[in-house]
Parts: sequence; C-alpha cells; structure tokens
Amino acid sequence: MHRGRTYSRLVALVGLLLGCARAGVLPDDRADILYHHYSGGGMNIQGPSILVRKKIGDHVSLSGNYYVDNITGHVDTVSGASVDVISGASTYHEKRTQESLSIDVLQGKTTYSAGYITGNEPDYRARTAFASVSEDMFGDLTTISFGFTRGWDKVGERGTTRNDPLERRNWQLGLAQVLTRNLLLGLNYETSESEGLLNNPYRLVRYLDPQSPSGRGYTAQHEQYPHTRTGNAGSGQLKYYLPWHAALDGSYRYYTDTWGIVAHTAELSYTQPLFRSWTLDAHARYYRQNHADFYADLFPYAFAQNFMARDRELATFKGLTLGLGATWEFHPTRWTWLQKGTLNLRWDQIRFKYDDYRDLRYIGVTPGTEPLYKFNANIMQIFISGWF
Repeated sequence: MHRGRTYSRLVALVGLLLGCARAGVLPDDRADILYHHYSGGGMNIQGPSILVRKKIGDHVSLSGNYYVDNITGHVDTVSGASVDVISGASTYHEKRTQESLSIDVLQGKTTYSAGYITGNEPDYRARTAFASVSEDMFGDLTTISFGFTRGWDKVGERGTTRNDPLERRNWQLGLAQVLTRNLLLGLNYETSESEGLLNNPYRLVRYLDPQSPSGRGYTAQHEQYPHTRTGNAGSGQLKYYLPWHAALDGSYRYYTDTWGIVAHTAELSYTQPLFRSWTLDAHARYYRQNHADFYADLFPYAFAQNFMARDRELATFKGLTLGLGATWEFHPTRWTWLQKGTLNLRWDQIRFKYDDYRDLRYIGVTPGTEPLYKFNANIMQIFISGWF
C-alpha cells in the first residue's frame, strides 16, 4: 500500500541518519530496543525495532537494525481509494520488515560511512545502499559532509505477477558550524531523483458520471503518474544552549519538485535536563504544501488528462505536530558490563487539514461538495537504550 511505502522510505532515511557517525567521533557501543505505534487516518502501524552498535578497535564501528511494521488499514471498496478514504468497508493486514547493516570508519578527522537496507512487504520490495563522508575542519569548529543514497525497488500488486522497477537516487550536502560558545548552525541541501512506477497500483481517481452504477454521481479509474520525479530541498538549523543547561532548537526546510509541489517546514524544540537523571523535551512542527500539477479531487470526465492523481499526499494540506518526550538515565550496579542505560518515552500528535481533498464517507451529497478531509494521528514510542 502507498502509505506503507511512504513509511518505508521514512524509516530508510532514519536508518541512513543513524548509520552515519559525526565526523571525528565514532558512535558509542550501544543497544536500543524500541516499540512504536502509529494511529490515524484509518491506519494502525505498530511493531518492535532492535538496533545494536559495536566498535572494533579505535577506528571501526558496526551497527545492525531490525524493524517491523504490522499495518492494519481500511479500503473503500466503492471508491477504490485504498487508505486515502476510510469507509470501513473492508480491512487489510500486512507486515513489513526492514533490516540494515552499516559501518563507520574513522581516519583522523574524517569519518566514512556506508550501509545497506532491505525492506519487504507482500507487494513491495525495497533495496537501498548509502555512503557518506564527514570531516572536521578549522579546529573542529566546522564539519562538512556529503552523502549518496541509491535505491532499487520492486512494485507488485496482489493477485498479479506485477514486478515493476522503481529506482531512487539522493544526494546530501551538509555543513555544521560552531558560531559561538553556545550557538551552533547547521545547513543542509539535498536533491533526489526517482524513476519507475511512482503511483500506487491500487489507488483510483474519480470523475463525474451521473449514470454511475454506484449512484454516487462519479466513477473511478486507475490513477496515472509521470515516470520521473526530481526534488530539491534546503534547510537551516540553529541550536542555542541556554545558561541553565537547556537547549533551544529551531529549523526551517524548503522543498520543491518537478511535480509542482512546494513545501515549507518549520520546527521549534526545547530540551531541559531535570533532577540530574531526567531530560524533558517538547517540540512543535508546522508543515504545509500545495498540490501537484496533475492532482484533482474530482475530474470532469474519464481520461481528462495524461496524468491523474487523487493521492492525499499530493493534495494541498497543512500539518501541525505537537510532541513531548522524557528520558530517564540510570546506572545499574549489578551489571558491571553495562555503563549506563536510558528509558525513553515519546508522544506526538499530528493534525492534518486538507484544502482540496474531500471526505468520501459522506454519501448522498453532490460530488465535489463533500466536507474537506481532516484527521489526527498519534505516534507513541517507548524504547530502552544501554551503553556497554
């Protein structure tokens, strides 16, 4: 399903970030056990994740990650809109697994990182390789980094032998600069290219049809996307350390692509140590985008244009995320091999509001006048980390 594949790419990106060491410093020997749960928009995603890092000597660090998504969602059998419209007409269950291995090599002030990620769903297979290099300069006040990611995916469809290719390429360039004793600046730029089957083989668009057999006044047909997509994004981040050992973090990201989407993301977070062993944090994130050039909630007739989409991720919408987190650090005395551990709790609520995507659960209204769609999603994470 399309939402599952989008989630797959997000997790692959997280895996990439986790696999890259900061220049001049290798990751600590560490193990993390995580449970995550996402609920919203008619979908529930939950499962465990295990991540282990281990240094070999003073110059090499290895890490491995196993991640599981158990996905439950609803399909609208009338509109054929998959998880984009929730009617409860039918329910599907699927499982997605992801495994990754990565290596970091430290030579002087330069860190080389590389890794490989595999992801498998019943109708989607992802293979991703990545590599990056980071170097400290000018008395360790400046860090520059460059990374490249390449993906080879296969898109299937239940009940068929479909196995369409999808290739992905991504380049990243980063700069971290110590501006003052308490102020850090981060600048990043990335460009991405995708080529292949970029649409969901299950999703349908709708068009006006007064003679529709369903009696809703519209009929559905399969969506059709361009076979290529190129995106560019630039972001900036400032982190300020406050006198009472707290930190304030602000960032902005601008994105644009060849499908006509322009997106803005602004985020603000605050971190506060408390009672020596506790750290509390809160953050707010605002996101908005315009719709793709070939998107429409309702087309005037069948095959109205060469490319047609009714994907809520390509619509005009806004998203507001509010999140809280708490970390408790402990030092076990019975297990001498364990230096320290942390128990981490994270909760986020995301509120989505769409400007041109209609809620088709409302029946008996004129097509195109249904209420605009909106929903809230809750994300919960609990994980325990140990340094050894």
